[in-house]
Amino acid sequence: MALDETHNPEKKSFIDVDPDGHFPIQNLPFGVFNHPKNNDPHICTAIGDFVVDLHILDKNKLFSETEDFEGYEWAGQKLFNDSSLNKLMGMGRKTAKEIRQALSYYLDAETETIRDDEILSNQALFHQDTVEMLLPVQIGDYTDFYSSKEHATNVGTMFRGKENALKPNWTHLPVGYHGRASSIVVSGTDIHRPVGQTMKDEDDTPSFGPCKLMDFELEMGFFTCGGNLLGDRISVNKAEDHIWGMVLVNDWSARDIQKWEYVPLGPFLAKNFATSISPWVVTLDALEPFRTKGPEQDPEPLPYLKTKGKRAVDIDLEVFLNNETLEKPHKITHSNFRYLYWNMAQQLAHHSVTGCNMRTGDLLASGTISGEKKTQYGSMLELSWKGTEPIELPNGEKRTFLEDGDTVTMKGWCQHEEFRVGFGEVNGKVLPAKDI
Repeated sequence: MALDETHNPEKKSFIDVDPDGHFPIQNLPFGVFNHPKNNDPHICTAIGDFVVDLHILDKNKLFSETEDFEGYEWAGQKLFNDSSLNKLMGMGRKTAKEIRQALSYYLDAETETIRDDEILSNQALFHQDTVEMLLPVQIGDYTDFYSSKEHATNVGTMFRGKENALKPNWTHLPVGYHGRASSIVVSGTDIHRPVGQTMKDEDDTPSFGPCKLMDFELEMGFFTCGGNLLGDRISVNKAEDHIWGMVLVNDWSARDIQKWEYVPLGPFLAKNFATSISPWVVTLDALEPFRTKGPEQDPEPLPYLKTKGKRAVDIDLEVFLNNETLEKPHKITHSNFRYLYWNMAQQLAHHSVTGCNMRTGDLLASGTISGEKKTQYGSMLELSWKGTEPIELPNGEKRTFLEDGDTVTMKGWCQHEEFRVGFGEVNGKVLPAKDI
């Protein structure tokens, strides 16, 4: 989509936004929230440190009784009094774009509609500290890819040696597996350490108990909209029409469980116990100014996977570790979404090329995002190089993998000279395994 007035770097809101804040007027993501004043969840956007209740704006006729919205498919449909974004997402990217344009107008510093109406402002604006953000989408299916060449090379080198790091198919197709949608949780949800079978190198039989090699995976994901009929496919050139928006993803991993179970069919229990996502869905439209080229692909992809132009997005990604003994969260890695070898359009085109029917609300995640440098690695497995190079924390503690009480926080944003379009954060605390 082309740039428009919503991307104007000089545009300001009547609500103050910190220069390093993630939610300027150029962002306007979508989420779902609860507040004690409400009887049920409402759809919202974020501006600065505030949540804007879109149901209240709609109830006050801001989206339905002006010439500006005449003929709009979504106007007057009461889309915002809902516990998920699915219905809104099902109306496609064009609708999201039109709603962002309306919000960009109403939240502008020069527009008095909300700014000068004290009653409406009090009804519709809530400080983010006072609300509960909910899982934004009712997720039907979840697929996790393995699209970072640096990550795949690192893991392959650890387990198979440098000469056999990448499998022969890796540079020809976006490798992925079907995950578990029921255990996807919103940021702030604590995660119990999983239990399962593990097999030590020196043992002859497996043992059962809590995972000892608990890990995070720094990822991003996108939600699909529109979908395709069973037997049809989504072409790589039309794929972005079906990508509604993006979230941060922490795909928690139990490395010791995975090592024992993954041959021959890949991850199973090591990945199905929890995946955390951020509560704000940032639309592709908001990310348009930050388009960039991804890595060169060699060999050239088959025709159904060929893309042209800027299909990557320049999104800075950071991971912080915190616990009760640290004075403040400690940054342990800084990566970027643009490092991914396989882009989102290629992932979606490949997923549907068999005629697999994608549906509104499906989540497709990138896989761990690592860069070339150690400071850019997206997992503890890589940062500690399979446990042989512990990370030292500021208080002198060391980590090879996550311990009970550790909180992992991921942040992501796109940086412009005048503003920052961000995703907020996704965090979760590791709790001890439940009794077995």
